[in-house]
Amino acid sequence: MKAYWNWNPFRELESLHRDLDRVFGDALPRWRTPFSRVSFLPGLAAHTYPLVNVREEDDALHAEALAPGIDPASLKITVANNQLTIAGDKPALPPDCAEKTPGSYHRNERADGQFIRSISLPVEVDSDRVEATYKNGVLRITLPKAEVAKPKQITVQIA
Repeated sequence: MKAYWNWNPFRELESLHRDLDRVFGDALPRWRTPFSRVSFLPGLAAHTYPLVNVREEDDALHAEALAPGIDPASLKITVANNQLTIAGDKPALPPDCAEKTPGSYHRNERADGQFIRSISLPVEVDSDRVEATYKNGVLRITLPKAEVAKPKQITVQIA
C-alpha cells in the first residue's frame, strides 16, 4: 500500500513535463526544418523563409535576408507598427534550367512558391527613409531609427 504522506503532486507534474518535452523535442526538429517545402505554406513553419538577421546601430537597424533565386521585382517590403514584412515569390527553376532537365526528379529539395515573413522591430523606425537592395541572393534593408528611438546624451547639471 502506498503511503499518502510521501506523495508529492509536483514530482508527478515534473515527470509529466519531462515526458512531454521529450515527445515534442524529438518531433519538432522534423517539423521546423527551415528549407523544407512547408516554409512556403501557411501554418506551422510559415515563418522560416527567408532567414533574417537584424542588427542595431546608433542611428539604424540593418536587416539581411538570405533569399537566393528571388526575382527582385516580386519583393514587397513594408514597415508598419514596428513590424518589418518581407513578401515575394520564389520561382521553381529559372527558365533556362527547366528546359535542360526533362523527366521526373529523384530528389527535389529546392522550395518554391510565395512567402511572407514578418519580424517585430525592437525600436521605432522612420518608414519614409527605409532603403532596400538585393544582390547575390542577399536582401539588405536599412531601417533608420525614428528620432524618438535614437539615444540622447543627457548632461548632468551641478547644483
